[in-house]
Amino acid sequence: MTAVRLTVAQALVRAMAAQWTLVEGERRRIFAGVWAIFGHGNVAALGEALYAARAVLPTFRAHNEQAMGHAAVAFAKASWRRRMMACTTSIGPGATNLTTAAAVAHVNRLPVLLLPGDVFATRAPDPVLQQVEDFGDGLVSANDCLRPVSRYFDRITRAEQLPSAFERAMQVLTDAAQCGPVTLALCQDVQAEAFDWPQSLFDERLWIARRPPPDERELAVAVQALRAARRPLLVCGGGVLYAEAVGALTDFCERHQVPLAETQAGKSALPGSHPLNLGGLGVTGTAAANALAVDADLILAVGTRLQDFTTGSATLFPAHRQRLVALNVQSFDACKYGALPLVADAREGLQRLSGALGDWRAEPAWTRRAQAERSRWQAVAESFTAATVAPRKLPADAQVIGAVLRAAQPSDIVVGAAGGLPGELHRHWLAGEPGGYHLEYGYSCMGYEIAGGLGVKLAQPGREVIVMVGDGSYLMLNSEIATSVRMGAKLVILLLDNGGFGCIERLQGATGNASFNNLLAPPGGAASRIDFVAHAAALGAAAVRVSDLTGLAPALAAAREADRTTLLLIETDPGLGTTAGGFWWDVAVPEVSERAEVRAARERYLQARQARTDDDP
Repeated sequence: MTAVRLTVAQALVRAMAAQWTLVEGERRRIFAGVWAIFGHGNVAALGEALYAARAVLPTFRAHNEQAMGHAAVAFAKASWRRRMMACTTSIGPGATNLTTAAAVAHVNRLPVLLLPGDVFATRAPDPVLQQVEDFGDGLVSANDCLRPVSRYFDRITRAEQLPSAFERAMQVLTDAAQCGPVTLALCQDVQAEAFDWPQSLFDERLWIARRPPPDERELAVAVQALRAARRPLLVCGGGVLYAEAVGALTDFCERHQVPLAETQAGKSALPGSHPLNLGGLGVTGTAAANALAVDADLILAVGTRLQDFTTGSATLFPAHRQRLVALNVQSFDACKYGALPLVADAREGLQRLSGALGDWRAEPAWTRRAQAERSRWQAVAESFTAATVAPRKLPADAQVIGAVLRAAQPSDIVVGAAGGLPGELHRHWLAGEPGGYHLEYGYSCMGYEIAGGLGVKLAQPGREVIVMVGDGSYLMLNSEIATSVRMGAKLVILLLDNGGFGCIERLQGATGNASFNNLLAPPGGAASRIDFVAHAAALGAAAVRVSDLTGLAPALAAAREADRTTLLLIETDPGLGTTAGGFWWDVAVPEVSERAEVRAARERYLQARQARTDDDP
């Protein structure tokens, strides 16, 4: 057997470059590149290996390890998990900075390969610079922080371990049910060691996306439940997009006249203009979707993990009123809330389910009601997104979203993450094409937006990427504006400045608390405005202050024609939010307080919780 003598780092890089996948029938390398911030734990060995392979495995330089992790995660999401990126850091703070991005990937079931440097396996120099020492465990390093947020974790302490570790890593990264972040911690001395590798480690390998069909017995149970239903509602999750099941979903809804509601991750699978699409579901959902969810006699949840915003803190689908059928490739998700599980690929499952149902349809009156509720909601939504603002008043976030939506094209991709914007976007944004709505709301991670937008642009370079971000998230993580300018990956960044953490300020007030520690200008204090335009310009972007809603459309048109990342700043009112739609969210209010407002909020909370408890048998 022919052996190839390479360092561990060189072997890993060569193996990564040999992994392939199919994207719309075309062979593409699975790894689109490696984000790297070099330090003493990865520059000498892995850095040298990446330099040699830069023609087939490009390396991208970022400014923040968490941000490059977000960019990699967003790239995978925008690529339907078919392609992905890796991230490498030195040991210590570089590695621990990856933890938040790894959690984002873990919660959202998205693949990213993390390659942090680690301590010396020989322990000859011990401790090394940035090494975390545990007084009672000599095996612990900073990278152990990544264990709970990795689907697979391994530490390479000997060269011989690499082939099996890499094989396991690829299995997890490419498996729809197990998909998530993988960490291969690379001891820095081992990275540089040479070894005689089998040629088979570097043979090209094509990873085919598995499409497991449903079990015939589970399928029969699901068909029986649906056939008995008169008022079904389909809940569309992100798994529909990842399984490339948009066509199967559309055919199912149209053939069986089943109305559809969207999770944050599933939004855009069906166009916002489709008559059966009722929009967002749950806490941040539309009045139309939630009204149908309450009265449905069966919920068909496809490709969703049913988190609390989707289920209204587990109160939107009362078990005694509704059957829940969960079609999911991961059995862990398919069995939640006592659902009838249908474990399968979303596309295969929907096609098999539709075929078995034959000519069954939802009750015509139910479908007509869905369309009527949709029309009523559209009229209500337009009242919140309209451009009418009183003189000398600031617009609401919803009004800015309305202005952007009116200026958008069907192929545009809107990117967002945390704060009040995800709720407003979930209710009001009408996606034109699959993937046109890219929200990170599984981990609701502030700071994801700009770095995530960069990852989306790298995955979808032919589409306009519009990042909508609040000033709070912007201040947390904005450095990849400079990266996008340097890479020529143009973004349109719409920065809504409401003077702090406006969303949490509203939640604080709703729970009876005093305004405290959220806004940059305290009540009665002087305004504390930051010059975001000058800041973005200093990072290399074109930056413009938009004075009001009337100036937003021409500013967006100019940004669309610009040749580099452009930031548009507009001030909004932190106290305004959409008051229609939505569903109850369980946010516990203090049982004891000196404030009368908190005591009153506690009473309202108990009444709301009791009302939902009364719904249960």
